[in-house]
Amino acid sequence: MVVELTALHWIYVFFIFLIIGFMVRKRDTALISIIGIFLLAIVATGSLSGSVSSVFTSFIYAITELLPTILVISIIVAMSRTLTVTGINDAMISPFAKLIKTPALAYWTIGIVMMCISWFFWPSPAVALMGAVLLPVAVRVGLPAIGVAVAMNLFGHGIALSGDFVIQAAPKLTADAAGIPVDSVVQASIPLVIVMGIVTTVSAFYLLKHDMKNGKIKSNGSLEVELTKTSDPTLLSDGAKRFFALLIPLLFAADVAAMSILDLQGGDATALIGGTSIFILLLISLAAHKNKGIEKTTSYLIEGFQFGFKVFGAVIPIAAFFYLGDSGFKTIIGEFLPKTSLGIVNDLGVALSSVVPLNAEVGAVTLTAVGAITGLDGSGFSGISLAGSVAAIFSTAIGAGAATLTALGQIAAIWVGGGTLVPWALIPAAAICGVDPFELARRNLLPVTIGLIVTTIVAMFLI
Repeated sequence: MVVELTALHWIYVFFIFLIIGFMVRKRDTALISIIGIFLLAIVATGSLSGSVSSVFTSFIYAITELLPTILVISIIVAMSRTLTVTGINDAMISPFAKLIKTPALAYWTIGIVMMCISWFFWPSPAVALMGAVLLPVAVRVGLPAIGVAVAMNLFGHGIALSGDFVIQAAPKLTADAAGIPVDSVVQASIPLVIVMGIVTTVSAFYLLKHDMKNGKIKSNGSLEVELTKTSDPTLLSDGAKRFFALLIPLLFAADVAAMSILDLQGGDATALIGGTSIFILLLISLAAHKNKGIEKTTSYLIEGFQFGFKVFGAVIPIAAFFYLGDSGFKTIIGEFLPKTSLGIVNDLGVALSSVVPLNAEVGAVTLTAVGAITGLDGSGFSGISLAGSVAAIFSTAIGAGAATLTALGQIAAIWVGGGTLVPWALIPAAAICGVDPFELARRNLLPVTIGLIVTTIVAMFLI
C-alpha cells in the first residue's frame, strides 16, 4: 500500500520529536502543542482566522474525548475526601495494613491484583477500585504515590490490556486485519506478554527502589496530602465507621459481579463504578453531616471537580495536538489530507513499513516501531489494525510468523498508547494517585523501552 506524505505529515513528526524533547527535559509542552495545532491548521487551510479557531475547536474535541475520564476521577476523589474526613478510610485500610507491611509487598500486591481485575473489566474501572481501597495502605507503609501509579499502570494498562486474554478486543482487531484466527494471536502473545511484563515491572521496581533509597522521589502526591489532613472523629461513631468500611467494599464487589453478569466493559463498567461512588458520597455525607449533608455533598463534589480539572488542565493542549494524528484531524480542521490517507499517524506507519527490507529481524523491529508510532495518538487501539496489516505483509514475504508479528505490533501499540507512556492515556492512574501524569510517563519510559527491546529480540527467535 502506497501513501502520500505531505507537509502536514512532516510538521506533525517535527512537533512529536519537539514535544518528546521538552518532556525529557521536564519542560511544559502546552505552548509547543498549541503552536503545532496552529501550524497544522494554517498549512492545511491557508486561513488565519480558521487556524485560530481550530486551536479552540481542538480543545473542545480533546475535552469531549477526555470528559468521561475527568468525570469519574473527580467523583472518586470527592468520595475519597469523605472517607478521609469522616475517618472511614482508617477503618477500611486497617485489615489491609496487616497484610501489606513493606513498600515491595505493596508494589507487587497492588500490581498483581490490578492485572487480574483488568483482565476481566479493563484497567479504567480497575484503577478506580484499586485507588479507593489500596492506595492509602501503600502510602502508609512507605510506597510513594508515584510507585502505586507505576504498579497500577504497568500491570493494568500494560500487561493486562496488551494481552487482553479474556475480553479479547485487541487480538480481535489485530487478527482481523492480519487475516488470521484470534486464537492464534492470543497464543502467540502469551510468551511476549510474559517477557514484556516481567522485564518492565522488574526494571521499574528496581529504579523505584534505587530512587527511594537516594531520596530522589518526592513522597507527597496530591492524594497523599489529602490523606494527611486531619479528620473529624466526631462526625461518625465507631460503629458507623465500621459499617461503612464494610459496606463500601461490598458495593464495589457487587459492581464487579454486575460487570461479569451483565457483560459490562470499558466505559459502561467505568460508569457503574462512578455511579456507585456518587451514592457512597451521598450516604456518607448525609450520615456524617446530618442537616448540613446537602450542602456538604455539593462541597465535596466541587473539591473533586477542582482536582480533576486541575490535573487535566495541563494535558488538554497536548491531547488536542495528538488527536490530530487520527480521526480528530477531519473533525477539527477538515478534509485536507489526501483521499487515500488513513490519518497522519497511520500514514507514517504504512510509509515506514514500505521502506524497510522484508526479513524476520527487520520485520520484528518494524512491527515494534509501527505499533509504537500508531500508539502515539493515545488510544492504543486505533492503530493496532494497521499493525495487523503490516504483520500480514511481512509474514507473507518471510513465509512464517504472522501470529507472532501481529502480537508484537499489538503489544507495542498498547504499551505506548494504551496508558503507560502517552501522558493523557495514563491519566486515570496518575490522577487517582495524585501524581503528575508527565512525571509518571517519564518514570515509565526507561522500563517500557527496555521491555520493548527485549520483547522484540525474543520475537525474532519465535518467528
